[in-house]
Amino acid sequence: MTTHSMLRWLWLSAVVIVLDQATKYLASGLLDYGVPVPVLPFFNLTLAHNPGAAFSFLAEASGWQRWFFIGIALVVSVLIVGWMKRLSPRENWLAAALALILGGAIGNVIDRVMYGYVVDFIDLYYGAWHWPAFNIADSAITVGVAIMLIDSLLFSRETTPGAVGKE
Repeated sequence: MTTHSMLRWLWLSAVVIVLDQATKYLASGLLDYGVPVPVLPFFNLTLAHNPGAAFSFLAEASGWQRWFFIGIALVVSVLIVGWMKRLSPRENWLAAALALILGGAIGNVIDRVMYGYVVDFIDLYYGAWHWPAFNIADSAITVGVAIMLIDSLLFSRETTPGAVGKE
């Protein structure tokens, strides 16, 4: 690993994992399952367990989804690390985005392996409408994907055909 390797961004993944697991531990110990604790007029802390994926996708499946989602997350994690290794030193935003996604994926994999579900506790709502409960890992994945999209739109690394040497 050279000093320019983008794997240096793995510290961000570690921070996400630690914050995610610490907040899930606190939520599980301090909150009663399904009982909202009001924080702001649009935000509750509400302990929930999600055996499915985003928005409870496949939550009602018979249990096979646990291993399916663990497998997908592990494969994606390996691919992300490989991608990060190949990034150039100028691709800091992309490296940070990938590190956030990696940390979030691993944070949720830890839950799936340990409990068979993901611990969620952040409950955003407006009136009677509630966004599906989520956690720090989900937030890191969402922010990472947003950064990737912004990076790809604003900082395209492609060159125009025939423009080589004309910059």
